[in-house]
Amino acid sequence: MTQTRTTPFALHKSGPAASAVTSTTAARRAARRRAALEWVAVHSLAVTAALFFLLPFVFVFLTAVMSDSQALTRDLWPHTWEWGNFATVWNTPGFLTWWRNTLLYAGLGTVLAVASSLPVAYALAKFRFRGRNVMMMLVIAAMMLPPQVIIVPMYLFWAKQLDLAGTLWPLIVPFAFGNAFTIFLMRQFLLTIPREYTEAAKIDGCGEFRTMIKIVLPMARPAIAASALFHFFYCWNDYFGPQIYASENPAAWTLSYGLESFKGAHHTDWNLTMAATVLVMAPVIIVFFFAQKAFVEGVTLTGVKG
Repeated sequence: MTQTRTTPFALHKSGPAASAVTSTTAARRAARRRAALEWVAVHSLAVTAALFFLLPFVFVFLTAVMSDSQALTRDLWPHTWEWGNFATVWNTPGFLTWWRNTLLYAGLGTVLAVASSLPVAYALAKFRFRGRNVMMMLVIAAMMLPPQVIIVPMYLFWAKQLDLAGTLWPLIVPFAFGNAFTIFLMRQFLLTIPREYTEAAKIDGCGEFRTMIKIVLPMARPAIAASALFHFFYCWNDYFGPQIYASENPAAWTLSYGLESFKGAHHTDWNLTMAATVLVMAPVIIVFFFAQKAFVEGVTLTGVKG
């Protein structure tokens, strides 16, 4: 019977090789541990801020899927996932009407504001005329003017003169005449477009309007997207305007104003209130998630020139 023996040379050869592999593995683990600690140290403030903003949304969502009895307790995690709370809120009388009114207000208001503000921003950015700086200062002054200051004369005009109280048209129609913040944002972006592009288009026979549509508009898509998102979010979350003009007509309520009424009717049903809040927030979060690239690009580029 042949017996295998390990020679001293083999022991001497395998010993250092094994120790080298072990030391290499330990070094890699130490490097990964060091990299993880460095990442935590560098991004600790960002992680803390992210948790600070994210945890309220998590709390709202978890409460929205709790049962009626559990929602009033200190429990943070649902015992049973009550997905039917969203269906209950959705089938609440008036909720679909609030949705349609909000989509009308936010959608049509955004289109009118962007379409009417682009020509003004183009004129302030590309035209050379006397009083251009004064007009720009007026636009900035309009941005700083709180809507509560002019609400009384505006309400008298729309409600008493035009008899549009109880509707959303007093909130939508003014956007057809431009929006100060949208004009300012677009004008800042259009300043970054080299004048050579517009001058070349004019040499080829394009007028100012055609130059704006064919040359400037495709190049200004990031600014248009950012302006549209800002305006859409403003209209979707607006509570002050619907409260002033549409409060007397429940058929014209928006989600922001209707949610207050829903909360008053279900003040003990915190799960239904949080489910309604989730349904109100969800479209805004989804829109921003899919358009965040254009939004960030537009906001970044609008601050290049002053």
